[in-house]
Amino acid sequence: MNRELKHIALYPFSLIYGWVADIRNWMFDEKIFHSVGFDVPTIVLGNLAVGGTGKTPHAEFVLSHLQHEFKTAFLSRGYKRKTKGFVLADKNASAATIGDEPYQIFRKFPNVKVAVDEKRVEGIKRLLKLFPDLQLIVLDDAFQHRYLLPGFSVLLTDYSNLYTSDFFLPAGSLRESKEGSHRANLIVVTKCPENLKPIDKRIIEMELHPLPYQQVFFSTFRYHDPVPVFPELTTENWSLSKLREESPAVLMVTGIASPQSMKDFLKDYVSTLKEVSFPDHHKFSKNDFQLIRQEWDALPSENKIIIVTEKDAARLYNEKYLPETLKAKIFALPIEVKFLFDQESLFIQKLKDYVRENSRNR
Repeated sequence: MNRELKHIALYPFSLIYGWVADIRNWMFDEKIFHSVGFDVPTIVLGNLAVGGTGKTPHAEFVLSHLQHEFKTAFLSRGYKRKTKGFVLADKNASAATIGDEPYQIFRKFPNVKVAVDEKRVEGIKRLLKLFPDLQLIVLDDAFQHRYLLPGFSVLLTDYSNLYTSDFFLPAGSLRESKEGSHRANLIVVTKCPENLKPIDKRIIEMELHPLPYQQVFFSTFRYHDPVPVFPELTTENWSLSKLREESPAVLMVTGIASPQSMKDFLKDYVSTLKEVSFPDHHKFSKNDFQLIRQEWDALPSENKIIIVTEKDAARLYNEKYLPETLKAKIFALPIEVKFLFDQESLFIQKLKDYVRENSRNR
């Protein structure tokens, strides 16, 4: 079934999904369902669609710029973890106990308190009980968690799939209607081309049609030198310049929603690129590692490495079936958010202003 016919076949189910989502939002708007707010500043990052809009890199961007000025915690659902309820990350944490993205953040931000709870309101209560002097809580993928009344909301939308041109699940990828964007304080168009032209920026702004209290920002991803996932076993390091000079064969292994941007980036650096792709948040099995080993052995070069995302690396650290002989060859490709059109300082300032103004009330 081609894509257009599939869309038509799924359209009735999308109408039902949208109807249910609209009723749910209406019940919150009319106070039939109640949202809970807190006197500690809370910043929520999320999207209207399923799939990868870059929530984790943008959450890391926020944490990196606010953690040194405010005592900060990060709260997530902990998707696909093997635990339930509230879990505070500690030295025994892993992707299995708190989820891959929170574990990634836990490893990168030792000064930030990291916790998971599928019930965000309960999670915030527990955090405040444990750390009453918290000045900021950052939450990812909580835009639809309306039992929480966030203090400040950042809505992300993919440049290649703006929510204004999308449709409800399952025919499209929207989890709620486009009007849900009205709850956002800021809208960020993510994964933009780095050379996005001002005229294209203006066209997108007109398409999104922000409300008077909203502002639209534009961001892209910048990749950095690969980092060994198991540094204690690695005998050779690789920089981006070294990749370009020596052009090793690369096996790109991903378990994320949108690996295309990483694939496109690596194509400019290496001549041989083989991809093994799994679904988002994929839990690697023994058979998966056998497949990875087969693809590794089939690479037509002795000069070869494996490159994964940081999120995938978070799931690999404690994998018992990962062949020991491959560990020294696995590198994570760090990703960083870069704001276009000199918007970075303004974006950071708006977040800091919100936290400062609302911290005075505590």
